[in-house]
Amino acid sequence: MPLIDIIAGARPNFVKIAPIIQALETHRAAGGPLRYRLVHTGQHYDAALSQSFFDELGLPDPDINLGAGPGTPAEQTGAIMIGYETLLGQAPSDCCLVVGDVTSTIACALTARKAGIPVGHVEGGIRSGDWTMPEENNRLATDAITNWFFTTSEHANENLIASGVASERIIFVGNTMIDTLLVNLDRLTSPPFWHSLNLAPQNYVVLTLHRPPNVDDPRALSALLDQIATATRGLPVIFPVHPRTKRMLAAIDTLPASIHAVAPQPYLAFNCLVRHAKAVITDSGGVTEEATVLHVPCMTLRTTTERPETVTIGTNEVLGTDPARLIEALDRLFAGRWKTGAIPPLWDGQAGQRIVSALARLLAP
Repeated sequence: MPLIDIIAGARPNFVKIAPIIQALETHRAAGGPLRYRLVHTGQHYDAALSQSFFDELGLPDPDINLGAGPGTPAEQTGAIMIGYETLLGQAPSDCCLVVGDVTSTIACALTARKAGIPVGHVEGGIRSGDWTMPEENNRLATDAITNWFFTTSEHANENLIASGVASERIIFVGNTMIDTLLVNLDRLTSPPFWHSLNLAPQNYVVLTLHRPPNVDDPRALSALLDQIATATRGLPVIFPVHPRTKRMLAAIDTLPASIHAVAPQPYLAFNCLVRHAKAVITDSGGVTEEATVLHVPCMTLRTTTERPETVTIGTNEVLGTDPARLIEALDRLFAGRWKTGAIPPLWDGQAGQRIVSALARLLAP
């Protein structure tokens, strides 16, 4: 009975593995042969916030927690690799399934391959083309040693083929993050501050910022927030603050009155905010996917995106970091001239099932 290690270490991972675990449980209940072991690397070590994702998404407790904890990227990578190598030495698996593009992804993929264990990469093939992003380096390195690619889009398929990957190793399955969103739509819950801030559908904007070009200079960040406050015309701007951004905000004396800095939100509350927002302003890739499926106008403050389908098909636009472009985009939004957008192919809530069906075939004795 083949054993699959499902690797998760950062909060985006938890969202992406939930449908895969549910599909594996269904597979087992129907008499299927696949077994799994949930390996939490400990990369995100804030127990309270990580646990909220497990609780809200119905994830089982991890079978193993490698306890990597805080540190530099090199320190975390080393700690994860040592912990996972020890686990595989004691109890090897038949497949290492990694998701996304975080430190845990490349650390466990590399460890598994050195142990002779095949690697499946969920979200394989996505590319921003920006090598200054740690995530881009993680994607490229992971895909260089991946056996099977479970892809989210035709763009990802094309990237892999262009890099020389044989087509039979590419399995277009859709987007597990969207599986999780769709199955939880009826469970989305407004955050505690909904009433105290007098929020209502379409009367506020959601803002997320965490990438170095946007947040690492406190003066530039302050100026950007001032511009956002002006261009959003007095609407409340709900700003869940990433830990990296929080450190920079400490150097800013005051925020514009319409910008409400709040703690990072649990999954159900955050997506409730996105679902009912007039627009989302972000530098996160995953948020652009959720906004696209929820048909919410989305503005990306980056020069590139690894999810171009959210632009060519969905509601997202990549604006770069020039404030003038953001102001122009918000003017179009308030004038009612934002594009409608559509949902990319196979973003239909069935990606987890397709992955498990493929694994059953690939790992068949």
